[in-house]
Amino acid sequence: MSQPDSDGGRRGGRLRTGLLVTSFALLLLVGLSLPNAAASDLGDRGWAPGTLLPFTLGPALVTVAMWTAYTLGAAAVVLSLARRDGELPRAVVGVLAVAAALTTPFGSGDHVSYAAYGRILSLGDNPWLESPQGWRGGTDPVVSRVEAPWTEEPSVYGPFATLVQGFTSLGGGDNLRETVWLWQLVVVASWLAVRWCLRRLLPGRAARIDAVWTANPLVFSVGVLGAHVDLLATALGVAAVWAAHRWVGTGGAVLAGALAGLALSSKFTYAVFVLALLLALGARRLGRVAAVVLSAAVVTGALHLWAGPHVYEQLGRSARAVSLASPWRWLLEVSGGGVGVRMAISVLAALMALVFAVCLARLVRPRLGPPSAPDVGPSALAWVVVLAGGYALAASYSLPWYDLMVWSALPAVAVGAVDAVLLARLWVMAVAYTPGRVLGMTPGVEDVTMAVRTRVAPLVLLAAWAWLLRSAWRGGSVPRRAGRPGGSAPRR
Repeated sequence: MSQPDSDGGRRGGRLRTGLLVTSFALLLLVGLSLPNAAASDLGDRGWAPGTLLPFTLGPALVTVAMWTAYTLGAAAVVLSLARRDGELPRAVVGVLAVAAALTTPFGSGDHVSYAAYGRILSLGDNPWLESPQGWRGGTDPVVSRVEAPWTEEPSVYGPFATLVQGFTSLGGGDNLRETVWLWQLVVVASWLAVRWCLRRLLPGRAARIDAVWTANPLVFSVGVLGAHVDLLATALGVAAVWAAHRWVGTGGAVLAGALAGLALSSKFTYAVFVLALLLALGARRLGRVAAVVLSAAVVTGALHLWAGPHVYEQLGRSARAVSLASPWRWLLEVSGGGVGVRMAISVLAALMALVFAVCLARLVRPRLGPPSAPDVGPSALAWVVVLAGGYALAASYSLPWYDLMVWSALPAVAVGAVDAVLLARLWVMAVAYTPGRVLGMTPGVEDVTMAVRTRVAPLVLLAAWAWLLRSAWRGGSVPRRAGRPGGSAPRR
């Protein structure tokens, strides 16, 4: 390599590092400062970590800091993918994990809802029937802190996630901050577990794993710093793929099915991992396919029997919801709304998800029924990209943390148009849902952020749709001479 090329490579590396450091620093600044428009006030810290920075950020400053962090972070991801390097030292990963555990979760008030549902369960009542506002007269020190617009909503989460939330409630008791911090530890451990599994599933791809997962400020913010239940479900799903990949016999399939069942029982959309495993195993492995299905059914069935018939009762209503940031919202508003229109949008979104899944499959080219055992894990992850990516892009109701399962699987596929489309979506969704809470904003900040959410985000998502369709029409971003699709990267 020539000297100018070496100098250019070093400059590119320094630029990427600078972008990452700045992005992570801005995000941690929001999470380590006093309560603000993005971060809820969790009250007395008890024995949990308290706020480390003795100042607060105004709504405008919080919004600018998060938008800047997301934009710089997206640029850093682009550079990392272009350079195809950037594996993080273990010490840096540890520092990020510790820093995340010291923050107050921000970007939504969901973590307070998790604490409330866990509290209701731990005290013997049914969180799928009880609303936070109505439970015990709205006087409980934890449950009463749930924020709008979720004060009247029973849980929509699965029994396993709610069970974990119940255990964190037992540890935190009457103290909201302690309960949330224990949940944060679960989330941070899940983020680390995904990296651990991916490094064993995809040898030779450590740099790509860190580029799209560990050192991706957008994933880190919406998942880890946001303390979302999706990260727990993602870790369980990736662990299921790892189990099927690590142990090729029936025992591995049983463990994979059980873990996938736990993921599904955390959030229903994570049934994608079950389907991806079945597609990766293929018709020639009927014994392992049956073991995965039966194991997942037993685990899921047992948890749902324990939780009762009201689990996921609200999914029907959720299916008719339409996000403000979605292009489908424009159709809803132009047509005048109504239940019939919402149902029609749900059907159209499902059809578009199939179209996008076909496009992603053309780009990713996952293998059906791989002939050799080592392909099972990478192939299953590639199918997660196809199925979950199609759903995330087309769904009428979607939020940025819904993308976590897609990004956990993305290291299994080659660099190409899929990265660009999914990064554009994640970036604009993260920006659109900043600062994320409905409380604490000034009228001016609310006007600006709502304009981005309702006008800019749908346009960018439409552009991402067009980009995906065009890329698939042109024949895919993975050259056919590039080795086994979905498999381990060739050693350099």
